Amino acid sequence: MTNNQPHITAENIAECVSRFRSQKPHVHCITNSVAQNFTANVLLAAGATPSMTVAVSEIGSFVEMADALLINLGTLDPERIRAVNIAAERANQLTKPWVLDPVFVQASTSRLELAKFLLGKRPSLVRCNAGEGKALFGDGFDPSDLSKLKTAQVSALALTGKEDRVVVGEQSMSVLNGHQFMDRVTAMGCALTAVIAGFMATEEDASLAIASALVLFGLAGEVAGKRSNGPGSFAPAFLDALHNLNQDEIKQGAKIR
Repeated sequence: MTNNQPHITAENIAECVSRFRSQKPHVHCITNSVAQNFTANVLLAAGATPSMTVAVSEIGSFVEMADALLINLGTLDPERIRAVNIAAERANQLTKPWVLDPVFVQASTSRLELAKFLLGKRPSLVRCNAGEGKALFGDGFDPSDLSKLKTAQVSALALTGKEDRVVVGEQSMSVLNGHQFMDRVTAMGCALTAVIAGFMATEEDASLAIASALVLFGLAGEVAGKRSNGPGSFAPAFLDALHNLNQDEIKQGAKIR
């Protein structure tokens, strides 16, 4: 536990999940083609509403209609590249939360350059793994180095892995929920970022919003892991758990520090 840890309890998280489900946020997702179907199903199971268009002619209208925006760089084609720029600008104009998922930015220069360009548009959150974070923020990347994150114009960071780290301003905390099968299902991380976006639309406290999404997601994975024999049976069990988890289960199962 760190001195700058936000005061967030399992009860706070359960209440945040309840508000999310009652408000049913609409999340518009510009995401990779592999992730679209699963991401939509995850949002629906969690209690949100998804939309997925990347058409340049209508992306601004969809962002205006939505409560939050996901920009995922998993699939980069000319249409998506144009769409993400329009969408980020529109979200900023409307002061709507938008999150950046810099998928595989370590794989190509063009992908990394686009991600850094989008950082300049001040996303509400960056969700990445350690490899992506190192490529995006430099070799000395450390989520506890708040000065470096401020220099990179990142107001909130969710670094996911065996232990998920949440950094918002001067505060940081960890979420330890999850299951090993989550790494064996395509688009699990992409869908997580979409869920976080929805939580940021329904909860003003960014630390609480991000932590609540991570706990709900990870706890659903733990429940699904007990009911499945492998990744094939895990995916539908995960959707069921995401939909069915109740407040008491969240309070008892949240692993935060």
